[in-house]
Amino acid sequence: MENRQNLLAGRLKAGDHAAAAELVDMYYEQIYWFMRRLGHSREAGEDLTQETFMQAWHHVGQLRSGRSLGSWLYHIAANVSRVYWRRHKHSELVSIELVSATGEDDRSSTDVLNLEQLAQLRDAVMKLPIKLREAVVLHYMQHLTIAEAAEAAGVGKGTLKSRLSRALGVLRRQLNSDL
Repeated sequence: MENRQNLLAGRLKAGDHAAAAELVDMYYEQIYWFMRRLGHSREAGEDLTQETFMQAWHHVGQLRSGRSLGSWLYHIAANVSRVYWRRHKHSELVSIELVSATGEDDRSSTDVLNLEQLAQLRDAVMKLPIKLREAVVLHYMQHLTIAEAAEAAGVGKGTLKSRLSRALGVLRRQLNSDL
């Protein structure tokens, strides 16, 4: 996988349009859900995902050898999201709707309780300051390693760990006060 990404990065730097399409195919869904998990609406998430890929294409020359293609793309996406929030300061965060994995309507009481707890956690994450929310989303929701999440956020590993620690403390306090 890493070798494939290195080859793709080389092709992107060479201006290969097919490589750009391959990049979109490979990462579109991940970047879209990253945007949604940061609190963007469906429409804004789609627009910002497209903007992320446009920015990636325009700044492909800044892709350094040895840097993870995914982390580089998440870094661009995070910047695109930050710019959006700066320009739309009065926009409200949008919660991600809960989607049943099975699509069935009859749920056990345990399933309903789990969904309620998940909804509380999701709402608490949405209330975090953007830097803390971004750290939580990158590491826990997008499943990036600490190193990848730090690179995507444009901070050191220690800073990301600190943000995660602070975010978990805030979430713990928020969720305990809701009980």
